[in-house]
Amino acid sequence: MRFPYYTTTILEDLITRWYKKHKFIEPNDLNVYSIGNESQIFVTSKPTQASYMKVGKFQEIVMDSRLPYIQQREQFFHELCHAVRHAGRQSIMPYSFYELQERDAKHFTLYASLPTHMINEYNIANPSIVEQLSRDFAIPKKVCLERIEKIKSRIVPSSSSKFINIK
Repeated sequence: MRFPYYTTTILEDLITRWYKKHKFIEPNDLNVYSIGNESQIFVTSKPTQASYMKVGKFQEIVMDSRLPYIQQREQFFHELCHAVRHAGRQSIMPYSFYELQERDAKHFTLYASLPTHMINEYNIANPSIVEQLSRDFAIPKKVCLERIEKIKSRIVPSSSSKFINIK
């Protein structure tokens, strides 16, 4: 492990277990249609705002086809969180619950689009790490930067380490 002093969150661990169970091991495995299929969610893109909808047993995630592919992927992971973790219609729930769900979806997006078990072999001290992650995972640079900052903020260095233990 490249981040030996990093402590994962419960949400990261849940995502990693689910991915490994469904054999999502490499960045190329994170195909939105494959993830949707494993989650029994129909995934499509249309020239409309991204959304998640459930009617009976039918579930659908719509990505905005007017946006670049990497932004559609970010939308997918955000909407996937609503599908697998949230209940209720945001349009009628109290604003504080809506905010809570959106905050959770933001964290989920970071962890699901750049899962720990896939990024732990990257050298986060590399000056071009954000560009490398963006390219390898097809995720916007701003998401990659936020993910790296979250990792750095959760690293607890040992007395023999300046920051992290890098091979």
